[in-house]
Amino acid sequence: MDSALVKEIGTKALLIGAAGLLVFWTVNAIKLVIGARGINPLVKKFFNQIAEGRIDAAYLLTSKNYRQHVTRQDFLKFLAGLQLNRYRNLKSGRPRIEDKEIILTLKLKSEDKQSELPLDFTFKKIEDNWRIDRIVKV
Repeated sequence: MDSALVKEIGTKALLIGAAGLLVFWTVNAIKLVIGARGINPLVKKFFNQIAEGRIDAAYLLTSKNYRQHVTRQDFLKFLAGLQLNRYRNLKSGRPRIEDKEIILTLKLKSEDKQSELPLDFTFKKIEDNWRIDRIVKV
């Protein structure tokens, strides 16, 4: 009888632990989705500005911190080095939250899908608006 009681308590504890983990994961997933609202339009706007040749407008979508560390000339050199005109499709990865920033890996794919350019974008919320705080070629 003692082993049956221990087994029953162990099963209940396991179920309670699994339920707690599921609630924790769900709450964090909801927080991420709600908190990340506005990032996809920003990414679309950023790449549209570049495609239209409005590099200064794309540069202004970055944070003040980014512009303090990356001059306009450096930004132009970085974009030229990426050769963005070779890529047509954009695939977004799963966002990650780190210290009130959201890091999103975007993969640019060529039209023939032979080559891929992964970029890590770090977004920071500044006065209720998302801004690009860092762009790193992975």
